[in-house]
Amino acid sequence: ALGRRWAIGSDDFVLPGAFELFVRLVWWIGILVLYTVHKGHFNCPGGGLLRTYLLVLLILLASIICAISALVYVSMQGTISNPGPRKSLPKLLYIRLFLYLPEFIWAVVGAVWVSDSSVHCEKTVINVIIVTVVASWVIIIFTVIGILIVFDPLGGKKTFYLTSGVDRNLESSQSGQLLYNVKNTATRVWEKRIRLLCCCIVQDDDHRVAFTSIAELFRNYFSDTDLVPSDIAAGLTLLHQEQDKMESCPKDPEEVLCHSPSSLVTDDLDIELENAAHYMLFAAAAYGWPYYIYTNPFTALCKLSGDCCRSRPTDSDITGSDRHNFHFGSILKMTGLQYRDFIHISFHNKIYEIPFFVALDHKKEAIVVAVRGTLSFEDVLTDLSADCEDLTLEDVLENGFVHKGITQAANYIYRKLINDGILNQAFTIAPEYKLVIVGHSLGGGTASVLAIMLRNSFPTLRCYAFSPPGGLLSKSLADYTKHFIVSVIVGKDLVARLSMPNMEDLKRRIVRIVANCNRPKYQILLRGCWYEVFGGDPDNFPTELDGRNQGALTQPLLAEESLMVHRSPSYNTLEDESHLNSPPQYPHLYLPGRIIHIVEESSCSRWCSSDIKYTARWSNQTVFSSILISPKMVTDHMPDVVLKALNSLSQEHRSCISC
Repeated sequence: ALGRRWAIGSDDFVLPGAFELFVRLVWWIGILVLYTVHKGHFNCPGGGLLRTYLLVLLILLASIICAISALVYVSMQGTISNPGPRKSLPKLLYIRLFLYLPEFIWAVVGAVWVSDSSVHCEKTVINVIIVTVVASWVIIIFTVIGILIVFDPLGGKKTFYLTSGVDRNLESSQSGQLLYNVKNTATRVWEKRIRLLCCCIVQDDDHRVAFTSIAELFRNYFSDTDLVPSDIAAGLTLLHQEQDKMESCPKDPEEVLCHSPSSLVTDDLDIELENAAHYMLFAAAAYGWPYYIYTNPFTALCKLSGDCCRSRPTDSDITGSDRHNFHFGSILKMTGLQYRDFIHISFHNKIYEIPFFVALDHKKEAIVVAVRGTLSFEDVLTDLSADCEDLTLEDVLENGFVHKGITQAANYIYRKLINDGILNQAFTIAPEYKLVIVGHSLGGGTASVLAIMLRNSFPTLRCYAFSPPGGLLSKSLADYTKHFIVSVIVGKDLVARLSMPNMEDLKRRIVRIVANCNRPKYQILLRGCWYEVFGGDPDNFPTELDGRNQGALTQPLLAEESLMVHRSPSYNTLEDESHLNSPPQYPHLYLPGRIIHIVEESSCSRWCSSDIKYTARWSNQTVFSSILISPKMVTDHMPDVVLKALNSLSQEHRSCISC
């Protein structure tokens, strides 16, 4: 439309168009009834203009209704990968946009007529005209906002090098320069978006480097796709239904047999679950007052109000901002420790510098280092700095790749613990205690890398990583950490499966399933919403491609006419050469240590959270090599859900022992 590409598909006008059509029909009927009832009562001052206004408005609304009806009908045709039946939609869009001009003029006329002090017609008529004018302006404003939302700053660039008019015999230097310009523009656009989202935080050189790195990450991920947000939503709901159909199939006997643990493994699992339930309290407490209020919404403020007036204890070293002692008070409430048990607490938070605390756990005779997870924009930037970098350690041969942002955060805490003498101080107080490092989410990943760094100095060190990010360690480092790190994952946690290779795999799966589906998008979305909210049997959408289309699936998506279009020569020239002589940009990274996977055994209903029973087993890396689609893929990551699952399993184990 208008000679450029937009972040909206030609089949995205069904649902918004149907809503506007309903509003316009009710509006048209109301004006018609008003005109019919007051047909002989236009003799008031200004009545002649009123009669003309209503007649023209009826004709204008009828024209708009016809245009919207045609727009909705055409948008309902075809499928996501077959936009051919919708070829006429841009022309209908032009007609609809053209009708905004007389509507705008008539809205101005109506506003002038209503504000004219010489008009003395019936109050009912005047009120209806006021409603009409307001409705016209609301629709116009929302249309402008909608156009701004779906405007693609890269639309012109994409069409420039993807149109059929591109010379097929471009020289390599020309095609390389063309692709470089497009990529450079895309990076700048993503960088501006990230800066806008992070406009509230103070930005320094570290932020600017992170913005550029993250912008290149997003540009690389989205550069080869022609999917709009609604395509992705349709693909996710189709994948969820396909996944549920596969899970409902009976498992092979071999698969069931391989999950039957020995008694020795079961005993080890029970011990680790009890330890994990205990140390998850510290990982959750690191979030401070936001988590405490979230889990105790009605009583937290009352409980914390008594602590806010107390002066800070001098025994523990506290850095960073903690107004009214809310953070420290929350940590005390959740851990049950005393003031004197804390060695160091840091609330300092910048990009690559995350809060943590060091405390004495007398119950387990451990010095606990608890690292906070994601809670601020700075933490999100640390998460998204997903480039790989080498981790070089003395006396450790299993060096490999690690997540860049998380490694820098671990380096920051390592320097504080060692260079500032925090651990020396702790072991001076309790020399017989062991060192335990814990964290949830970003904190779990940081705790794992920190444990690797401290392993040589503290051979008895243990680490419990709760819901750590999946793209964390290379295979050699992941295997090395199995001796001292335990990862705990609940259900279909998204973050534990989040890595660039898994994201690429998810993109390919979305492309495959939407390209193969023979239903219109609006049907997929409506059925998907019903399925996500009310459940039922998964829809029988086709999920397998026939053989003749299989080869095309490896091609990236670069044109609206077909999801499986081939790359342009300018795109192929540079990309193919770069892939021949360089390693993969995003190598496979894995979860740290041994993995405990906790899954729901039964639930009372789809959304009910009571009467949930959990089972736990030792798992392996391959279980988390693919992102699973589920309504709980985000909630399973939340620290309160992890803590609840661990407490449930721990209580069940204790009751079994007492029996």
